[in-house]
Amino acid sequence: MAIADLVSPERRRPADLLVRFDRVERVCHWLTALLFLTLIFTGAALYVPALVGFVGRRVLIVRVHVDCGLALPLPLLVSLAGTWGKGLRADFRRLSRWSGHDRQWFRHLLHRQPTGDVPAGKFNAGQKLNAAFVLGVMIVMLMTGSIMHWPYYWPLSWRTGATFMHDLVAYFLVAIVLGHIGMALAHPQALRSIFTGRVTRNWAKRHAPLWLDEVDDPGGP
Repeated sequence: MAIADLVSPERRRPADLLVRFDRVERVCHWLTALLFLTLIFTGAALYVPALVGFVGRRVLIVRVHVDCGLALPLPLLVSLAGTWGKGLRADFRRLSRWSGHDRQWFRHLLHRQPTGDVPAGKFNAGQKLNAAFVLGVMIVMLMTGSIMHWPYYWPLSWRTGATFMHDLVAYFLVAIVLGHIGMALAHPQALRSIFTGRVTRNWAKRHAPLWLDEVDDPGGP
């Protein structure tokens, strides 16, 4: 009897499904997303007094905002720390590599040509740029927020600059989050993959052919 025969049909994976994100990556994504959304809402409430009415206590909103800000890097750091983060570390390496295809993707974007015509790996140039921006936002917001929350340790010029930068980056963050949600809704199968972790082989062939080659030939270049 073959080993495959011992596995129940319910647990067999269809041959045309590929694992795009493992469980650790999905949990990390959603915890980070939840923290970002909480930070956006509580940050907006601190600037729009009418929103405080939903909670009733400004002090509580400040406490939640600060705690979520300090906790923001934790899902990523914990996910990368142990053996369970193998998939996430591999994706970090993919996101940090820029190729000729990525430059071609940006040229198509600037010239208003279809970016889908450019062969992509697991992540296209836009997704790499978004990941770099989000990582940068984490660092900048954590640093500037710390200066704002503990102002007595810093000179006035630092506190003023930190407040300005914190507010400015927050506006960009809201725009990027809205764009990210819009792109996700426009690509249902890519959105589904962050819930289930899988995409079809046909989707990978259309949107990530270089990654499909990598999956089919792990020992290749």
